Amino acid sequence: SSLAAWAIVRNWDHWQFRVTFVYLLLALFIPFPVVALPQVKLMAAIGLANPFGVAILHIMFQLAFNVLLFSAYIRSVPGELEESARMDGCTTWQVYRKIVLPLLAPMAATVGIFAFLQSWNDFMMPQLITANPKYQTLPVVQYLFQDQFTTNFNVAFASYLMALLPTLVVFLIAQRWVVSGIMRGSI
Repeated sequence: SSLAAWAIVRNWDHWQFRVTFVYLLLALFIPFPVVALPQVKLMAAIGLANPFGVAILHIMFQLAFNVLLFSAYIRSVPGELEESARMDGCTTWQVYRKIVLPLLAPMAATVGIFAFLQSWNDFMMPQLITANPKYQTLPVVQYLFQDQFTTNFNVAFASYLMALLPTLVVFLIAQRWVVSGIMRGSI
């Protein structure tokens, strides 16, 4: 996502990159339930009706949002840093790896938090694609605690608390990069 956003932002004068950006933005307006049936059929046809296939779909569906976030952040990074690296003899890949990527650490933490939360809380995609109950995700398994007429509140709320802990841990780990990015942008 960051590489695509960097290429789009730095080549904004070329119409192909603007069209690519608009194409990615249009993907934000397509919800998963609209394309659920074709995706389920496709994943079953190519043998990816498993957790690995769900992970691939999560990456694909989050790509547009991640490119949008990265491109907004890269617009604030001065292009002069990259020009000076090129004058020092860096190739395009070296400029990205040594100059741009370290500057994107705060936004990468933010994108990581959003991607983790989206994947962790997703209910519909894993339920439809992963048929084996042994490989179901936590939100799908939590659904089993509710019956048509009863709900096992003790077990359900204990599982909700257990599902909350990894999210808090990820946020606490990535919080310092997010806060440093906010502070860096304010100076």
